[in-house]
Amino acid sequence: HVDIVMLDIPLLFEKSYEEMFDAIVIVSAPADVQRARVLARPGMTEAKFEAILAQQTPDAEKRARADYVIDTGLPLEETKAQVEGVMSELKRLSATLARG
Repeated sequence: HVDIVMLDIPLLFEKSYEEMFDAIVIVSAPADVQRARVLARPGMTEAKFEAILAQQTPDAEKRARADYVIDTGLPLEETKAQVEGVMSELKRLSATLARG
C-alpha cells in the first residue's frame, strides 16, 4: 500500500510552496491552446486572462522547475498515458520514501 496525496495549488511557485513537497507535477498546454480554453469560459475576457497571466510564473519556468510535466495540449489518450506514467513514478517514489 502506497499513499500519495495530490494537491492543486495554482500559485505554487509564486507562493514558494514547492519546498513542502516531495515531487511537483504540473499540467501544461501550449499558449494558444491555453488561451482558447480560458477564453471559452463564461465571463472570461482577454483583459481578465492577461491579468491572470501577469500574476503567474511563466509556463516555461514552471516546466523547468517541475519534476513531472503533463502536456494537456496532446490528444486525450496521450495525456492519459502521461498521467499513468507519472502515477507509476510517484508510486515508486512514495514506496522508496516510506522505506526511509
